[in-house]
Amino acid sequence: MNPEQVQTPAPTTQTYAVPFAIVIAGLAIAGAIYFGDNKKVATGDAGQIPATVEPVAATDHIIGNPNAKVIIVEYSDTECPFCKSFHPTMQRIMNEYGEGGKVAWVYRHFPLPFHTKAPKEAEATECANKLGGNTKFWEYLNNMFEITTGNDQLDPAELPKIAVKIGLDETSFNTCLSSGEMKTKVDKDIASGSKAGVSGTPFSIVLVNKKPVSSINGAQPYEAVRAAVEEALK
Repeated sequence: MNPEQVQTPAPTTQTYAVPFAIVIAGLAIAGAIYFGDNKKVATGDAGQIPATVEPVAATDHIIGNPNAKVIIVEYSDTECPFCKSFHPTMQRIMNEYGEGGKVAWVYRHFPLPFHTKAPKEAEATECANKLGGNTKFWEYLNNMFEITTGNDQLDPAELPKIAVKIGLDETSFNTCLSSGEMKTKVDKDIASGSKAGVSGTPFSIVLVNKKPVSSINGAQPYEAVRAAVEEALK
């Protein structure tokens, strides 16, 4: 799947409306491959190297060895359907490469402007982190991706339910979320993504020995991500 991107308004004059729509439709068809289960798989560029990438820090959410040779830094949006489909791919990658300490996965927030519920959902994951640490952050995120269908369809009432499900105190969670105290952390991730040139999600930057060497643009299939990891491990 190609990443969801920040859109610029289409021309409003009637003369160009139909041709523009035809072009967009053509690009949409060309940008995806359809398999037997009707799932789209991205064919986007996987070679772009961001000029500037915020270094991985202790405040990042990471699975795996922080000193791994290869670190995949993913910018994601909890209301992005492509991000939802990419999440199990990264989980599979970590199941294969994480235990050996070869690869680590860093998750950073990049809620897109047209997903109005995504910023608060990102704050919810940070509240889970505040109350239960990195482990609860990932548990909360995993559960959220399991139940959301994307595109602002998740009922906000589900946010405290997820917290309770993973063993967090509901009152403390609600207090954190309603305070807006985690907005600063989310905004910091957004700023770092913008600085790195992220314009759509999911967008993942492959670091080798802490230096960016390539990127994974969109919800690439497992085989493509695995190939990128293998190349980085050489």
